[in-house]
Amino acid sequence: MSARQNDNIEFVLWTGDGLSHAARHLPEIRQLELLQNLTDLLGKTFSSQFVFPALGHDDPFLREELGKMWSRWLPTDSMKTFEAGGYYIIERKMLKLQIVVLNTNLMKHSDYEADAQKQWLWLDKVLHKFQRNGETVYLVGHMAPGSNERQRGPSTSSHTAYFDHHNKKYLEIVRKYAGIIAGQFFGHLHSDTFRVIYGDNGRPISWAMLAPSVTPRRSNEGMNNPGLRLYKFDKDTGQVFDYTQFYLDLSTVNPKENRQVEWQVEYNFSTYYSINEISPVSLHALADKFTQDNPQGNNVFYKYYKANSVRINNNPTTGCDSTCVHQHYCAITRLDYEAFRHCMQTAPSALSASSSLATRPVVLLVTAVAVAVSVIKLVR
Repeated sequence: MSARQNDNIEFVLWTGDGLSHAARHLPEIRQLELLQNLTDLLGKTFSSQFVFPALGHDDPFLREELGKMWSRWLPTDSMKTFEAGGYYIIERKMLKLQIVVLNTNLMKHSDYEADAQKQWLWLDKVLHKFQRNGETVYLVGHMAPGSNERQRGPSTSSHTAYFDHHNKKYLEIVRKYAGIIAGQFFGHLHSDTFRVIYGDNGRPISWAMLAPSVTPRRSNEGMNNPGLRLYKFDKDTGQVFDYTQFYLDLSTVNPKENRQVEWQVEYNFSTYYSINEISPVSLHALADKFTQDNPQGNNVFYKYYKANSVRINNNPTTGCDSTCVHQHYCAITRLDYEAFRHCMQTAPSALSASSSLATRPVVLLVTAVAVAVSVIKLVR
């Protein structure tokens, strides 16, 4: 990415999990050494850009040590809140777009309840300030709200990222400030997918992108090839115009004796889905197409399903039955947990029949280092 786009890259979003699950059993000093290696690698690779890291659930919650490690990218004011709670804002002077990086780990662990409440108060305060000043914002974090679209079986707490009351609070905040939220960016699931959030009138008002991981994953939910994403956006307003997804095809790389690694363009969003903009309405319309046919006849879902695993799962007719298709749709469009469960119990045909915006119900990264990175490309 540095070789192809370095001059056009504005900043890099590092959405957490610099360590693997196994690394949690290592001494803290060793964990910090591993994260230091990644930090140095990103700093050397993107020497002219800022990298904005979010804490992943497998990263050590050593806020002071990590704050010092990432001080090359974080200004003094950001360091204060990061060391206090693992979250921060990047205020970009003279530009309309500001960046808010959340510590989503606080929403999943009962030990952090007091810190989570402080983060909500802080988030409401900074978003209110941005709203008052006529500014826009990106929300960035490791774990997205809602449910895992690839998790098979009955819905359980393992399918979700946040406690229910924190999930509801996140959706409440987004609804309140949807007018200034220009985009939401997450990692964690290792999959390529998106989310649509709806307002109290049932209309789509905000979107979130979940980018796949740089490292592969093998689990009960499936596997993925490594992926890396380049967004094209207006650096002043934050409007996202498009993105290009790059990937590494492990099936062609692993057998090679020389281990030559060649990343390829997997797809360009607007061309791939025949959509001329990234907006809540356009993403709602894209997800709605998943309910219109069965997997065998649904070319739109076929494309999405290939992208979801970064081209490891190429055939939904063998890897994804109608229940699987339905779960993807429900996870994308029903971020509230109760609404997701109700959606899963509702026949797809019924959802398709009531898919107009006016009648939409009120709802709303593993054997190695699990790093999800999004590169933001300046276009204006």
